[in-house]
Order: sequence, then structure tokens, then C-alpha cells
Amino acid sequence: MRRLAAVVAVAALAAAPPAAATGPPAVDDALLPPPAPPAPPRRTVPDGSCFAGGPGPAAPAHRGAQLTEVWRLTRGAGQVVAVIDTGVARHRLLPRLIPGGDYVADGDGTQDCDGHGTIVAGLIAAAGGPDGYQGVAPEATVLAIRQSSNAFRAADDPSGSGFGDIDTLAAAVRTAADAGATVINVSAVACVPAAEPPADGPLGAALRYAVDVRNAVVVAAAGNVGGPGRCPQQNPDPAPDRPGRPDWERLAAIASPAWYDDLVLTVGSVGPDGAPSPFSLAGPWVDVAAPGERVVSLDPDGEGLVDALPGPGGPAPIAGTSYAAPVVAGVAALVRARWPQLTARQVMRRITDTARRPPGGWHPAVGYGIVDPLAAVTGTATPDRGSTDPRPVAPAPPDPPADPGPRRTALAGAAAGLAVLAGLLAGGRLSRRVANQ
Repeated sequence: MRRLAAVVAVAALAAAPPAAATGPPAVDDALLPPPAPPAPPRRTVPDGSCFAGGPGPAAPAHRGAQLTEVWRLTRGAGQVVAVIDTGVARHRLLPRLIPGGDYVADGDGTQDCDGHGTIVAGLIAAAGGPDGYQGVAPEATVLAIRQSSNAFRAADDPSGSGFGDIDTLAAAVRTAADAGATVINVSAVACVPAAEPPADGPLGAALRYAVDVRNAVVVAAAGNVGGPGRCPQQNPDPAPDRPGRPDWERLAAIASPAWYDDLVLTVGSVGPDGAPSPFSLAGPWVDVAAPGERVVSLDPDGEGLVDALPGPGGPAPIAGTSYAAPVVAGVAALVRARWPQLTARQVMRRITDTARRPPGGWHPAVGYGIVDPLAAVTGTATPDRGSTDPRPVAPAPPDPPADPGPRRTALAGAAAGLAVLAGLLAGGRLSRRVANQ
């Protein structure tokens, strides 16, 4: 079996001049990638075997969090969630999977040699099956775009490993936006030392285009710390005189696209107990958190489920911020289906304003708190922080009659009456090299 860890591209990191980060990077709209059909920028060849799944759980291992009340109001119908990842394999529980293109090989986005993208897509939109497994937004459509892979390399680089970089990510974001995605999930992160910020201008331009021109919500993984293909070190806590406030001046690592804080909803990971996952990269750009441990999702190499991945020491539970992000992407799809009049920025604000707050009001590992699907869909945001959008969150209309068939999600852990998800998903990272974890 092929180890499913980082998806690393071959392009060398191109760093801007060292500078201390004092806020989100400026965006130059002139760097927006031009519209073009998805295709690899270089000829690629296979580099190793594809993911081969093993026996998975017969049914979801965790059923603590229920979304029954949310699903009475919305199941995400009519929403298109782009999964920019390693591709998404066709699966019996992804009946609304559509091809979006391939930047790795001669495919259409529905080939997944690494398995990562299929697991991500299952967390977002798996439809209910006999075993009871469902994603957060089980009636949403998944737009599959293969942007990176560890199973391919550039044909002219025999020593290279993996394919996909910041430039292909930027192009994929534009492609997803132009294809009509209402939500875009990016579980890839470029993580570099703070003294060497990434030259990712085209990605910034693509993100602004997606959000402000095409009205798409972009959800990104915060990134993972430690190990090959991950962030080199954790960011320090904010300065003592800045408790509960983002601190852009004390950074050891920068994560992209997360650091485009005004344009993306960045997601950190928490465990089943709601505590920040030790591997989750903290930073001033973290907006919310979601379960990122003990993940159960779709088997990329079969028709069942998977709850572990092969590793050096044998099978290991799936974990990382890559799988926390799709939980929030699913919630964004639910909110957009319930409140179609809201803009992308208003949807992002609703999700942060209704999150379960940490004691200090904001925390660099979990942002404004653990995402609360029920409150995001039905509740009123708490006015305890500033916003560039002065309009209040719209009140929720009356609930429709109860659904006669209660449905349960496979996301683990819950608190305060089904709102706080706590335990079950995983991570991501990139540099100029792109990595999904």
C-alpha cells in the first residue's frame, strides 16, 4: 500500500525577500492566472504505485455528533463544492461527483492515486448508505479537480518526487470559481519559514477573484507541524500584551493560502475532547476549528469506508488539518443552501460568529472556536467582535416539520446539543511545493 501523507510537488520554493509579517499579504489582481482548460504545465509520468486500501470499518466508528436538526433545514442541495486535491475517485456514496479537470495527468479529476482527495470529499458530501455514513452536506455536488499527487513526477526530472505547486493551485482555484463552485476546499498548504514568505502572488489573486468576483467561499487547512512534508515548527503564542488577539509579528512559519486571512476561512484541528490537536499549526490567520482526528471516510480504493492509513509502523488513524477543513466546507455548503442571499464573505462571517468561543475570545490554534453547524444554519451571531460587514446575521425562519427519518453523521464527538463537533478529521501543507496531509 502506498503511504498517504504529504502530497509534495517538485517545483523549488521561490521566496520573496525576507520580511516580518505584519498582516495578510497584499493582493495584485494583475497576477490572476488566465482562464485555460486544466492541464499539467509539464509532461508527467507515474512515479510509484497507487493507493491500495485495506479492510475498513463496517460502519462509522464514531456517531457522537448528530446533524439531524440541521438536516431538517438543509442538506446542502444545489451547492457545488470544489475539492482541489489529489483527485476524487468515483464511489457509490458520491452520486453527485462531477469532473473538474486535471493538472497532474491526462484525466478529468476523478482519478485519485493518492487517496487523499477522496477522503476529503467523503467528509464533505458522502450520501447516506446502508451503513449510515454521511458527509456534512450529503446532498451537495462535488467538483473534483486533481491539482497535486505523490504518484507522479515531471518527466524531465528523474530525481523529482510528486507534482503540483502554488501555480497549479492558483490555476485550480480560478478553474473552480469559473466552473460555478459555491464553496472551494483547499486541503493543501505551503508552509515556509517566516523569514522566507512564499512568492504566491497568483494564488492571492485567484483567491480574491474566487471570493469577490465569483462569490465562492474558500476554506483552507491550517497546516500540520512536524514530520516530512509538514511545517518546520510551531508558531509561538501571541505576545503577552496581545491576549485574545491575532499577532502577525511573532511568527516562525507562514502557511499559504491560510495567510490570505481576509479571503479564506482557515481551519485548525481539534481532538475528540475539543482540545487543539498537537499537530495543528497555530497562527493569526486561524478562523475556526473542527475535528481533525480519528477520521472515518470513503475508501479511495473500494466501495466501503476507511479509518486508518498505511504508515512506516503499520496502519495509523487518519488525522490532520486537511480533514478538519472539509468539515467546515460542508458547513459552508449547508449555510449557502439555507441562506442563498448571503455573500461569500457573509457566509464566512456567520460561521466564525457562531462558533463555540474559546475562553479568551480568540485563540491562535482554534481561532474563534469550534464550528457549530446548527448555530451557523439557524442561530444569530454574537456581536462580540468587530467586522467590516455592519449588517447583522439574518434571523432564522421557523423550522419545517421534523424529518421522519433521523440521520446520523460519522463525525466524532459533540458538546452542547449537537453543535460542537469534536473528533475525526485530518491536515495539509505546501511551500512552492504543495502538500496535502
